[in-house]
Amino acid sequence: MIGRGLIALLLTNFFNTVAYIGLITFAGDQVFRITGRELDLGLLALCAFVPIFFLAPAGGTVADRFDKRVVYGLASSVMLAVAVTLVFVVRNDPTTPAPFFVLIAVYGGARAFAAPSGRTLPIDLAPPDILPRVIALKAVAFQAGIIIGPVAAGFAAVVDRSLPYVVSATGLVIAIGLLVVVPAPTTERLEGGKGFRGAFSDALDGLRYIRTNRIVLAAIGLDLFAVLLGGATALLPAIAEKRLGVGEIGLGWLRAADGIGATAMSLTLSIWAITRGVGKILLWSVAVFGVATIVLGLTSNFAVAFAAIVVLSAADAVSVFIRSTLVPLATPEAMRGRVIAVENVFIGGSNELGALESGIAAQLLGLVGAVVTGGIGTLMVVATWWKVFPRLREVDRFEDVRVDR
Repeated sequence: MIGRGLIALLLTNFFNTVAYIGLITFAGDQVFRITGRELDLGLLALCAFVPIFFLAPAGGTVADRFDKRVVYGLASSVMLAVAVTLVFVVRNDPTTPAPFFVLIAVYGGARAFAAPSGRTLPIDLAPPDILPRVIALKAVAFQAGIIIGPVAAGFAAVVDRSLPYVVSATGLVIAIGLLVVVPAPTTERLEGGKGFRGAFSDALDGLRYIRTNRIVLAAIGLDLFAVLLGGATALLPAIAEKRLGVGEIGLGWLRAADGIGATAMSLTLSIWAITRGVGKILLWSVAVFGVATIVLGLTSNFAVAFAAIVVLSAADAVSVFIRSTLVPLATPEAMRGRVIAVENVFIGGSNELGALESGIAAQLLGLVGAVVTGGIGTLMVVATWWKVFPRLREVDRFEDVRVDR
């Protein structure tokens, strides 16, 4: 039975996602309207990634040392300040993308502290017998936010270009309020008081553990390289305008298609959880992601593009579900914050760096060439992982990797 505290936490993650996806989608849309360059979409994503790269190890250590609810709430408060600031920036009709780059960097820094706490709290609070279901429902909450966030922001943008950030701020206020209902986890905390050198060493423990655990390394690395090469969603503002000829509402629905496919798959997984053949299913799901990315790059039809995004996001939801269950189960309880923080650098970084790669590729190869070659690259990654990491391929049940049995 899922208690009230876990439900409040899942809703917190939902509203946090609504806030972020709507904000980043229309920050990208406005940057593209100012400059008209796909490269700037990649640079915006880079601004979100760089703070995560440098701050995520500290975020993981903080999550393991302090009350994760407080850390999550404080980080969300910084995101709220960014959303409110963007309202005033947009109302002043900016003619340069610089304010968006700076504010998205601040938002990324806050996410470096929010992610380790927000992602490990459900694992800390859920009883072992319902953990896979909670992970699936957490994915449902996340993907529902991906649907509602950009659609709500898209309709708001038609009324006024500053309103998507009002929607984002509202979502963050609700998310912060819901954290009051979440109970304190009873899991073991990392002892503090070691000074800067000790804190730095603690932060690196997550990286050391990932390096020595081949299954964790393979699961994280697969997502890193697949999304790095196949990250076409950052180019949706350009795809919507140049390939499909649709406006803000069409862009909002394209971005929402990402959530529609993933939510449908996450709901399916919450009812019929994957219990056997975990490793092979993970690899095949990433292969489907690559094929759907190629279709997205080749089409100029809105319906086909929408369907391709639904399929690739559904495939991605399978891989996210498996990785989000494998990695915590294969990690000691007292290290989860730090391991998840490092994972967030790689996985979050793959999204942002994938967006940068897509932006640069689009500038050099054109929009179609960038998306298609990215999908082909994803298929090559799957083939490589199938051969190089047989232990991941051979994982049958989630329980096979649990370290705290």
